[in-house]
Amino acid sequence: MEYRFLGKSGLKVSALSFGAWVTFSDQIGDTTAYDCMTAAYDAGVNFFDNAEAYAGGEAEVMMGKVIKKAGWKRSDLVVSTKIFWGGGGPNDRGLSRKHIVEGTNAALERLQMDYVDLIFCHRPDMYTPMEETVRAMHHVVDQGKAFYWGTSEWSAEEIRQAYEIARRENLIPPLMEQPQYNMFTRERVEKEYSRLYDDIGLGTTIWSPLASGLLTGKYNDGIPEGSRLSLESYQWLRDRFENDGWGEKIERVKLLTKLADEIGISTAKLALAWCLKNPNVSTVITGASKASQVVENMTALETVKLLTPEVMTRIDEILANKPVAETDWRG
Repeated sequence: MEYRFLGKSGLKVSALSFGAWVTFSDQIGDTTAYDCMTAAYDAGVNFFDNAEAYAGGEAEVMMGKVIKKAGWKRSDLVVSTKIFWGGGGPNDRGLSRKHIVEGTNAALERLQMDYVDLIFCHRPDMYTPMEETVRAMHHVVDQGKAFYWGTSEWSAEEIRQAYEIARRENLIPPLMEQPQYNMFTRERVEKEYSRLYDDIGLGTTIWSPLASGLLTGKYNDGIPEGSRLSLESYQWLRDRFENDGWGEKIERVKLLTKLADEIGISTAKLALAWCLKNPNVSTVITGASKASQVVENMTALETVKLLTPEVMTRIDEILANKPVAETDWRG
């Protein structure tokens, strides 16, 4: 396993990590969750990602049980949760000070932990003043309930605003962002955040590197039974894909599969290795519904060397979506 600094912090996270979204509780039970997490841990994974919204909190319960059963040393782990969607009450959602503090306490109880290492604002909240959110996140870290805080799916402008408020008021600033990043979703990580990596030392814990399974190639010939997109509870995800150039993306995945075959790896490994090639990616969050998938995913680091400049150029030609660089008006 390779370990990377999380942005400019002194914290190191495994380049490949494991997350509970979609699978925990919705697709797998306690036994399979234990098998998947132990397979990841045995491969060197130290970062495990979660959120209060995942399976209505049940994903945190399951992860907490696994860690307790496994008996892992807490200081060897980097555990995260995310706060925004905590329930149906009027103050159970968003980034008010009330929900951030109460949501954090509830998450820690479900995880059976005294603290999480990372805590994220799961989405931006248009109704809560930014200073209120920044002060509340500072409070959570200052109370020792988390070590670092960050954001998820925030714009560069919102991240910079939060950072500047924190610096102005001598508060703890956000140090990491958790954006979606994969071969089909590139603009934000590769272009929008480009100045933040140097300006504030932003780290990234990217999610959906396989585009919800699309980049594994398993949907090349239709939607197989038992896959994520076949589940009734994820009809919304299927609708989103089918309304977002599904057919064209499948054709591009087929070309990627052909390229992967040429260099002797799976389409999934190609997609994971591609994400790992980005120097601004601190860790790639993977998911799985069986331990064998975890074992397979963890070998993606070994394939990064196969993505030569020539292969990367061919990938860009297949995808035809490389963000346009800023114009150098001096050049």
